[in-house]
Amino acid sequence: MHKYFVLKIKTMQKVTNFFEKQAFGVCTRLGELMRVSASSIRLYFIYASFLAFGSPILIYLVLAFWFNIRKHFRKSRNYYSWDK
Repeated sequence: MHKYFVLKIKTMQKVTNFFEKQAFGVCTRLGELMRVSASSIRLYFIYASFLAFGSPILIYLVLAFWFNIRKHFRKSRNYYSWDK
Protein backbone atom coordinates (compact mmCIF):
# COMPACT_ATOMS: atom_id res chain seq x y z
CA MET A 1 0.00 0.00 0.00
CA HIS A 2 2.93 2.33 0.65
CA LYS A 3 4.12 1.99 -2.95
CA TYR A 4 0.70 3.07 -4.15
CA PHE A 5 0.91 6.38 -2.27
CA VAL A 6 4.44 7.06 -3.51
CA LEU A 7 3.31 6.38 -7.08
CA LYS A 8 0.30 8.64 -6.58
CA ILE A 9 2.49 11.48 -5.27
CA LYS A 10 4.94 11.14 -8.17
CA THR A 11 2.06 11.14 -10.64
CA MET A 12 0.59 14.29 -9.09
CA GLN A 13 4.00 15.99 -9.26
CA LYS A 14 4.29 15.11 -12.96
CA VAL A 15 0.80 16.46 -13.64
CA THR A 16 1.54 19.65 -11.69
CA ASN A 17 4.83 20.18 -13.52
CA PHE A 18 3.12 19.62 -16.87
CA PHE A 19 0.41 22.18 -16.12
CA GLU A 20 2.91 24.71 -14.82
CA LYS A 21 4.86 24.49 -18.07
CA GLN A 22 1.76 24.57 -20.25
CA ALA A 23 -0.38 26.99 -18.26
CA PHE A 24 2.02 29.95 -18.12
CA GLY A 25 2.96 29.50 -14.42
CA VAL A 26 0.71 32.33 -13.30
CA CYS A 27 -0.30 30.71 -10.02
CA THR A 28 3.29 29.84 -9.17
CA ARG A 29 4.49 33.36 -9.91
CA LEU A 30 1.69 34.92 -7.87
CA GLY A 31 2.46 32.52 -5.05
CA GLU A 32 6.11 33.55 -5.07
CA LEU A 33 5.21 37.23 -5.06
CA MET A 34 2.62 36.92 -2.27
CA ARG A 35 4.44 34.13 -0.36
CA VAL A 36 1.43 31.84 -0.58
CA SER A 37 1.33 28.29 -1.89
CA ALA A 38 0.51 27.99 -5.57
CA SER A 39 -2.09 25.30 -4.89
CA SER A 40 -4.17 27.65 -2.73
CA ILE A 41 -4.08 30.27 -5.50
CA ARG A 42 -5.18 27.64 -8.03
CA LEU A 43 -8.09 26.72 -5.77
CA TYR A 44 -8.99 30.41 -5.47
CA PHE A 45 -9.14 30.73 -9.26
CA ILE A 46 -11.25 27.59 -9.56
CA TYR A 47 -13.74 28.58 -6.85
CA ALA A 48 -13.88 32.20 -7.97
CA SER A 49 -14.53 31.09 -11.54
CA PHE A 50 -17.55 29.09 -10.45
CA LEU A 51 -18.88 31.88 -8.25
CA ALA A 52 -18.21 34.73 -10.69
CA PHE A 53 -19.26 32.88 -13.84
CA GLY A 54 -15.76 32.65 -15.32
CA SER A 55 -14.56 36.25 -14.99
CA PRO A 56 -11.40 35.25 -13.02
CA ILE A 57 -10.34 33.32 -16.11
CA LEU A 58 -10.03 36.68 -17.87
CA ILE A 59 -7.85 37.94 -15.02
CA TYR A 60 -5.73 34.79 -15.29
CA LEU A 61 -5.24 35.29 -19.04
CA VAL A 62 -4.30 38.96 -18.59
CA LEU A 63 -1.74 37.99 -15.94
CA ALA A 64 -0.35 35.25 -18.20
CA PHE A 65 0.01 37.76 -21.02
CA TRP A 66 1.66 40.28 -18.70
CA PHE A 67 4.17 37.74 -17.31
CA ASN A 68 5.07 36.55 -20.82
CA ILE A 69 5.61 40.10 -22.07
CA ARG A 70 7.83 40.90 -19.09
CA LYS A 71 9.87 37.75 -19.69
CA HIS A 72 10.22 38.65 -23.37
CA PHE A 73 11.43 42.18 -22.56
CA ARG A 74 13.93 40.88 -20.02
CA LYS A 75 15.38 38.53 -22.64
CA SER A 76 15.63 41.32 -25.22
CA ARG A 77 17.39 43.58 -22.72
CA ASN A 78 19.99 40.90 -21.92
CA TYR A 79 21.06 40.57 -25.52
CA TYR A 80 24.47 39.06 -26.21
CA SER A 81 26.19 38.62 -29.53
CA TRP A 82 26.20 34.80 -29.29
CA ASP A 83 22.40 34.69 -28.81
CA LYS A 84 21.75 35.56 -32.47
